[in-house]
Amino acid sequence: MKVMVTGGAGFIGSAVVRRLCAAGAAVVNLDALTYAANLDNVADTGSILEVADIRDAAAVAAVFDRHKPDAVMHLAAESHVDRSIDGPMEFVATNVVGTATLLGAARAYWLGQPAARRAAFRFLHVSTDEVYGTLGAEGLFTEDTPYRPNSPYSASKAASDHLARAWHETYGMPVLITNCSNNYGPYQFPEKLIPLMILKGLAGEPLPVYGNGANVRDWLYVEDHAEALCLVLEKGVPGRTYNIGGACEKTNLEVVRALCALLDARAPLPGGKAHAELIAFVADRPGHDLRYAMDISRISEELGWRPRENFASGLARTLDWYLGNRAWWRRVLDGSYRGERLGLDAAP
Repeated sequence: MKVMVTGGAGFIGSAVVRRLCAAGAAVVNLDALTYAANLDNVADTGSILEVADIRDAAAVAAVFDRHKPDAVMHLAAESHVDRSIDGPMEFVATNVVGTATLLGAARAYWLGQPAARRAAFRFLHVSTDEVYGTLGAEGLFTEDTPYRPNSPYSASKAASDHLARAWHETYGMPVLITNCSNNYGPYQFPEKLIPLMILKGLAGEPLPVYGNGANVRDWLYVEDHAEALCLVLEKGVPGRTYNIGGACEKTNLEVVRALCALLDARAPLPGGKAHAELIAFVADRPGHDLRYAMDISRISEELGWRPRENFASGLARTLDWYLGNRAWWRRVLDGSYRGERLGLDAAP
């Protein structure tokens, strides 16, 4: 099987590439190599790199023509909420226009295939739980929860979900959609909460927690997510949406305190200072959603998937990876990102 993975040099995309290649699939990694992409993430996988922007219709069509994939797993996206607050149009351009461009190229390719290959083709569109908006203290997002995105990022992903669904309903293209909760694990770009706290904690720097730290997320280990995506691609029903979550709700403050305890044990600060003493509450993110939580009954009952990692084991594995791969994250920090605060909407 040959699979085109868009955004395969990113965090989740690279986990998918590694899993597919380990299973013997031929993988074409289509990536624009923007700031969060890292080819170290897929080194030695044997995947084929195609450097192209999903907004470039001619370039994307040429990749389809050269490689003739059996399936597409679409993960390329601008993904950081704070960056979307500072620069929303880049998110619209990549997540909305780029997805529409990719869908158009995929449909043209799909229609040109013999009947058997056309019937077997799949297009998996990977999205987020943030499209559903925010929950109160109780309840879970299901696949039938109405969309109510609250950030430029989630709005752009909601639009891309609707486009993917429309390509199935209007054109009959075999599209599947997944919506996932917060991912964490090895190779994550350090603008996200867990790797940011790890690197700041190792440096003995303040650990910035938004607001009062009470915002709740459902945490999903990235390797579990990659396994779920490959299962949806293999066994999912076209036209269906599948929620993927870790069944693990934690407040942001709980996450940071758990990391502090692990850091105290594995990388103690000089003088015996506790990492929790570094926690600093900072101005909240504008429009910060209170709580996300996923009902994963459909993928569990229909496809037999459940997460393997619990939060304690996944967090420990994540910290151990960053401790053992300092060269990887030091190269990242040698680039344009310095751990600075984003998303304060400082525009006049």
